[in-house]
Amino acid sequence: MSFSVGQVAGFAGITVRTLHHYDEIGLLVPSARTHAGHRRYADADLDRLQQILFYRELGFPLDEVAALLDDPGADPRAQLRRQHELLTARIERLSRMAAAVEHAMEARTMGIDLTPEERFEVFGDHDPEQYAEETERRWGTTEAYAESRRRTARHTKADWQRMRAESDDFNARYATLVADGVPPADPAAMDLAEEHRRHIDRWFYPCPHATHRCLGEMYVADPRFTAYYDALGPGVAAHLNAAIAANADRHAA
Repeated sequence: MSFSVGQVAGFAGITVRTLHHYDEIGLLVPSARTHAGHRRYADADLDRLQQILFYRELGFPLDEVAALLDDPGADPRAQLRRQHELLTARIERLSRMAAAVEHAMEARTMGIDLTPEERFEVFGDHDPEQYAEETERRWGTTEAYAESRRRTARHTKADWQRMRAESDDFNARYATLVADGVPPADPAAMDLAEEHRRHIDRWFYPCPHATHRCLGEMYVADPRFTAYYDALGPGVAAHLNAAIAANADRHAA
């Protein structure tokens, strides 16, 4: 059985032009030709092509590939061992490269891809990585954390600016609501709590009402979150926690 140049190109995932070139330089000369001069490749030719493509994948220049394959003293078993050694070395090298890339991906926490000037422009004097290590330690094994990392790694400077603008706008409106004495269970307060939940859900990770309720509790349990929200106005953190709980109850009913 023999195969045409087009068939072999299809088998190997290379171009007909590549096979013509290999023939012209003597690297892979087809075993036969038709009366019309068309190339025909036998099984042995396909075996040689497989060896050629293997060494080419490893970066060997064509003249070295020819020397390896045409060595009259070459032991087929020794060649297989050589190929195994080369593959093993490449796998180890690629594994190290993959580990380096993974480490770089993990380092892309919020705003990490922005220049210092852009980060200050977006976040002001707030450091978005301030609690990165603690966050990973507390929630690093959760799917929500993984999803947040995936999303934030894709955010552009414009995305961060829109998110920050939304957050600042929400904070201002919620602080006004608290200053006006609106109770946490009031529909206006619950609507803002729902807006807060959707903001998290849109920009970071899926945030169902049960998760949002836990976040609200953290706003009063963790002094750092309490300080952040109470900087907007006295009692804002506790008020928001209560509004989040009331909103969760409203949607559970």
